[in-house]
Amino acid sequence: MEHHSPLLRKFITLGKVTPEQLKLKQAEAHSTAELICLCTGMSGKELAEQCLDLFRVPLFDLTDFDVEQLPSELVKEKLIKQHHLLPLIKKGRKLYIATSDPTDYGAFENFEFSTGLQCEAVVVDYKQLEQKIDLLFDSTGGLSLSDEEYKEFADLDIEDAQSAQQKNDEGDKDDAPIIVYINKILMDAIKKGASDLHFEPYEHKYRVRFRIDGLLHEMASPPTSLSSRLSARIKVMARLDIAEKRKPQDGRIKLKISERKSIDFRVSTLPTLWGEKIVMRILDSSSAMLGIDVLGYEPEQKELYMNALEQPQGMILVTGPTGSGKTVSLYTGLNILNQPQRNISTAEDPVEINLEGVNQVQINPRADMTFANALKAFLRQDPDIVMVGEIRDLETAEISIKAAQTGHLVLSTLHTNSAPETLTRLLNMGVPAYNVASSISLIIAQRLARRLCPKCKQAETLPEEELLKQGFTAEQLKDITLFSPKGCENCTNGYKGRVGVYEVVKITPEIAQVIMEGGNSIEIAKMAEQLGFNNLRKSGLKKAAAGLTSLSEINRVTSF
Repeated sequence: MEHHSPLLRKFITLGKVTPEQLKLKQAEAHSTAELICLCTGMSGKELAEQCLDLFRVPLFDLTDFDVEQLPSELVKEKLIKQHHLLPLIKKGRKLYIATSDPTDYGAFENFEFSTGLQCEAVVVDYKQLEQKIDLLFDSTGGLSLSDEEYKEFADLDIEDAQSAQQKNDEGDKDDAPIIVYINKILMDAIKKGASDLHFEPYEHKYRVRFRIDGLLHEMASPPTSLSSRLSARIKVMARLDIAEKRKPQDGRIKLKISERKSIDFRVSTLPTLWGEKIVMRILDSSSAMLGIDVLGYEPEQKELYMNALEQPQGMILVTGPTGSGKTVSLYTGLNILNQPQRNISTAEDPVEINLEGVNQVQINPRADMTFANALKAFLRQDPDIVMVGEIRDLETAEISIKAAQTGHLVLSTLHTNSAPETLTRLLNMGVPAYNVASSISLIIAQRLARRLCPKCKQAETLPEEELLKQGFTAEQLKDITLFSPKGCENCTNGYKGRVGVYEVVKITPEIAQVIMEGGNSIEIAKMAEQLGFNNLRKSGLKKAAAGLTSLSEINRVTSF
C-alpha cells in the first residue's frame, strides 16, 4: 500500500493527518482511504464527499449497485484486487471506475493499458467498495467467506437441524460453504437487530434482505446458481420437506448462540416464479423481558395499562398492523402477570415467545384446534388470565367477551388502525353493543417508529405555520427542537432501534354511552379526545418533540 499517495499528502498538507498518526494506524489499514479514516475519525462516506470537494471527482453510491451489472469482459480479478478499483460502467470508449482514492493515477494507467479504454474515476465509500469486491471474488462458489468466518460459523448449534439429512449435508464438502454462509447470515441478522430475513430468488439475481427497524435493506447478493442449495439448507434446518417445492411450508429453527441464550426463527417458504422465497422471523424471548419502561409508553399511558392489568376481569385489546409490536406489548403484560398464584393460558398462531409458567397452546386448524375451541377448553381449566393471539371471527369474540364478563382477565389483539376503530370492528362482527361496552376495559393501538441515532441526529428548523399544520399546539412550539436523521457508522440511515407510539384508551362511562347509542368510530374518537386520551398522531408528535424520532418518521407511521 502506498502510504504517501497524492491523496494522503493532501490530507497531511491540510493538517488533518499527522506523521505520528500514520505510524500508529498504518498497520491496521488495508488502503489509503481506510488509513485516512482511521487517522481522522471520518466515515468512508465523509471521505468520499471530501474527495468530491478537493478533486472535483463525481461521487457514486454503491449501496444498491448489483455486481452482476458490471461489464463482465472488463472484470479482471488480478487488476481489481491489486489496485482496489472496480470498473462500473462502459460508455463507448470510456470506462467509469469506482475508487476510494481518485489520485491513484498509476492504477488508472494500468486499467487503460489493459482495457484499451479511457478511464475516468468516480469516488465511492471505501467500505462499500470492499464489500462489492468481496461479493465479486471469493473461493466459495460466489459466497463471501473468510477463513476466520469459516472457523466462527461452521459449528453453530442449530438444535432443530440434528437429523440424518443435516449430517449428510455437513459431510458433503461441496455444501460446507452453504452451511457456513447461512450460519453467518443468521448471526449477522441477530447482531444488526433485524426482525425478519428475506431470501428472494429472481431470474438474474438472488438477494438477501434484512428488515431493520421496520424497513428492508439489501445485505447480500449470492449467485443465482446457488438458489436451490440455499433454500434446501434452510429447509433442512427447519425440518421441512426438501422435495416439496410446489407448496408453502412453515417450520422453526432454534439457534443456540451461548450456554444461556437461544434465538428461535420462524420459517415460511413460498414457491415463486424463479424458486422458493423464504422469510425467517426472528423470535427473541428476551424482548418480553425488557420491561414496560423500555417500550415507550407516556407516563399516563403506562399507568392506564398497569391499572388494567391489575383488574381481576375485563378485556385488554392491543391493535395495530403486522409488525407494530403487538406481541411484545402483550407478552410484557403477561410477564408482569406471571405469578405462581395465577393460572395463565394462551392460544397463539404461532407461539412466538416461550414464557415459563404460562400454558401456551399452538393453534392447529387441521386438528380442529381453533382459537374458539382452545378458549372453550381454557374455560374448563380454572383460568385466571387468558390470552388469545387474535380475534378473527364472531365465535372467538363472543367466547372472549364471555370470559371477560365471568371473572377472567382476557388479553388479545385485533388488526385495526386505531382504538375507536377496534370498537366498531367488534360491533361490525356482530358483538352486541352492551357486551362491547361492559366487557372491554382498555384498548392500546400502537405503531413502531424508528428511533433517531443519538450520536448523529441533527437539529432542523421548520416554519411555525408548517408545525401548526402538522398538528403541534402553540404551547408546544414555545420550547421545541426537532431533529432529523444524518447517518453514521453506528446506525442505519440515521436511525438506531425503535420506539413505540401508542394510543391508550380506557373505556370510561362516557365512551361506553357513545357505544350503547350506536356511535361510529369518529364519534368515539371525538369523545376520547375530549376525555384527554392522545391519539396516535398526538403521541407521535410528542415523541418527535422529545427528540426521540423525526417528524418525517412520525408522518410515515401515523396518518395525517
